[in-house]
Amino acid sequence: MAKRVKPIPTPTQEGYLTKELLGQFIRARRTQEGLKMHDVAMLCGISIATLTNIEKAAANVRIDTALHVAKMLGIKIRVEPWQTSDHTV
Repeated sequence: MAKRVKPIPTPTQEGYLTKELLGQFIRARRTQEGLKMHDVAMLCGISIATLTNIEKAAANVRIDTALHVAKMLGIKIRVEPWQTSDHTV
């Protein structure tokens, strides 16, 4: 019998998005969908090692690869507007 994927809860974000938090969001989404690492790696055209590095927030992951995985899993990332200061840069 195939091993089932145990879903983990969606993390909460307080403050800035970090690579660790992005990895947690990706892992949560993957497990909630019942997808194994192999399935997501194939879907995204990356290796299992790369997906592992994204989920564990390894330093050697390219941002475009992490964003691609998030997109393929239906995770939307948005930048909130910020207030501008009175002086220009």
